[in-house]
Amino acid sequence: MNLLGIDDLDKQDIKRIFKIADGLISGREKLMLKEHSTIALLFTEPSTRTRVSFEVAIAQLGGHAIYIDNKTSQLSRGESLSDTSRMLSQYCDFIAVRTLQHDALEEFAASASVPVINALTSKEHPTQALADIYTIIKTKGDLKGLRIALVGDISQNTFNSLMIGASKMGAEIALIGPAGSRPDEHSYGLACTYGDAYVYNDIEEGLTEADVIYTDTFVSMGDEADAAIRRRKFAPYQINAKALSSAKQDAIVMHPLPAHRGEEITDEIIDGKHSVVWAQAQNKLHLEKAIMLYISEQTESKY
Repeated sequence: MNLLGIDDLDKQDIKRIFKIADGLISGREKLMLKEHSTIALLFTEPSTRTRVSFEVAIAQLGGHAIYIDNKTSQLSRGESLSDTSRMLSQYCDFIAVRTLQHDALEEFAASASVPVINALTSKEHPTQALADIYTIIKTKGDLKGLRIALVGDISQNTFNSLMIGASKMGAEIALIGPAGSRPDEHSYGLACTYGDAYVYNDIEEGLTEADVIYTDTFVSMGDEADAAIRRRKFAPYQINAKALSSAKQDAIVMHPLPAHRGEEITDEIIDGKHSVVWAQAQNKLHLEKAIMLYISEQTESKY
């Protein structure tokens, strides 16, 4: 079983992953992977939280992580993705891949004989979305009927995964960005299939009755060449006190980090009483443990 996109999981899969996470956090379940389990972290892009949380997660489950980047591996000398995938499958029980090219991830997974997990591509970030949805449920009690506002660059990877997963779990999605910007067509189409999703240009209108306000960096990985243009374009969509006032009084504010304080979000909001950013970051660890345990559970049930 691979996790390449959030739509690889149905609603029951997501609920089971969350149940595993609940058991781990409460201490009711002392779940472990098979002895000496290993995950290869093949990352061609920078990472702090995803890398560290995966390394800590498998260590806490009794296994080990091996970090591999493209500069110090044979990928830098032209080894093919398929050969790398087949080789790592001989050594490791899981492979987590971070690369901007989603088609490269799919090519890699097609050659692997062990589960492959998407640790971020330019198209999706499913492990982040699972941590986000879990955080919302733990804060608000349920997703059904909630209005989640995704503010800023509405076509980026984290928003894609979150809108699909959250709409599948019963939330309404509001995508708020500059005139002319559109969400990823495939992701938006899925979100509309599962529930209600709307696009707004006016931030106050879009945030009306929002239960959750979610923002992310205005300059995603791969967009650095256009950083100045993007900062100007998205500046009116900063999450600040004025923006927060348009949402419900008990709205929560989320950010997957790293945050560029003073750009997409202000200090008073990210550090304020509405912020669940640090719980959100902590939940990455719990959810990555739960994901690996769930994949192991599903893989073993086939034999």
